[in-house]
Amino acid sequence: MAYSGRFTPSNPQKYVGDYKNIIYRSSWECRLMTHFDKADYIISWSSEEIIVPYKSPVDGKWHRYFPDFVVKSKTKDGTTKTLMIEVKPAKQTKPPEPKKRVTRQYINEVVTWSINEAKWLAAKEYCADRGWEFQLMTEKELGL
Repeated sequence: MAYSGRFTPSNPQKYVGDYKNIIYRSSWECRLMTHFDKADYIISWSSEEIIVPYKSPVDGKWHRYFPDFVVKSKTKDGTTKTLMIEVKPAKQTKPPEPKKRVTRQYINEVVTWSINEAKWLAAKEYCADRGWEFQLMTEKELGL
């Protein structure tokens, strides 16, 4: 997933933020950006334009989390809904399996998981305060 680059929207009026500076950090994010840009039911979308403060369980300090996407869409019943989306591989959306030997890689996985969990909890609270939904999207939701 080291695929990154600059995205140029076909419908820049739908993008909330600087449409000339949209960066994707994976092919999965690029695929979603293309979908948001072209789908008729998407009213507006942004990428890493919102800051969600969260407290890191690692150092106990406040940090800034930039969720991958915020998307406003029309629903089938004519209402609108706003969704905050984070794109991650499925294996990163659950805690690492305990290991018999504690390796540097395992420690890194535990640290990454604990930070992600703190970010996602803060994002869920941020969304709840605004009547939005928070969703983790993995290769399963993306149909990959």
